[in-house]
Amino acid sequence: MSQQKVLFISQEITPYLPANEISEFCRQLPLAVQDKGFEVRMFMPKYGCINERRNQLHEVIRLSGMNLIIDDTDHPLIIKVATLQNSRMQVYFIDNDDYFQRHPAVELETVSHPDDNDERSIFFVRGVAETVKKLRWDPVIIHCSGWITAAAPAYLKRVYNDDPSFKKAKIVYSLMDDELIAPLDPTMQKKMKADGISDKQTGSIRNKVIDHAALCRLAMDHADAIVQARRNVNPELIEYARATGKPFMEYPGEGPEALKAYTDFYDTLLSTQAPAKK
Repeated sequence: MSQQKVLFISQEITPYLPANEISEFCRQLPLAVQDKGFEVRMFMPKYGCINERRNQLHEVIRLSGMNLIIDDTDHPLIIKVATLQNSRMQVYFIDNDDYFQRHPAVELETVSHPDDNDERSIFFVRGVAETVKKLRWDPVIIHCSGWITAAAPAYLKRVYNDDPSFKKAKIVYSLMDDELIAPLDPTMQKKMKADGISDKQTGSIRNKVIDHAALCRLAMDHADAIVQARRNVNPELIEYARATGKPFMEYPGEGPEALKAYTDFYDTLLSTQAPAKK
């Protein structure tokens, strides 16, 4: 088990962003998982408010330089990395001049420029996938937290499913009580279709208001397992999670014992050899 790898795709992580329930969860859980003997890497967006000098971020030239096409427009992918304080864990940051500001900002771009959030989310999850491919780092668990990661299960299962880096991975999605500043652009579904994700596979957002609940349903449709990571999750989403028939972990509470519940949940998933649902 000591050599098994766990990838965390997170919306926010403290100390790179101010501490809140989500950013603290996305820091504490990977640390607990690493302490259990897993090899861990983390990804998050490189928001403009992140101080690169103070947090010792630096660009990884060998991973940067690819262009990702979204809605017929090229967007350069820039990868930066830092080591999480008081740990040996690497945190990778997905950066791009079009979606993340080049100067310090008070608000996250997801708040100050919400009209771009659909493309920002797509760029982020595709950027993570392309970077992991280049790293040749094959996780057995991929844990996604925060609405900006909600498209990741669909992309990993439908676009990158044949890549060796992801072929054997179990994808876990966290149900949280974060919210969107505004619904996403309804053309998100068409943009995902252009990447090879069919209308049927995006049924949760097709011809619908793409709000937080719709994004969570999209993620649950493609994830292998679901966890209730916060106490006050929308009850309708919990009901939807149970209705999928996929492994579901109810809210385990807070503290060390709760964090242990996640690693126990991973062990259960890894001991299950049945193929993921299509």
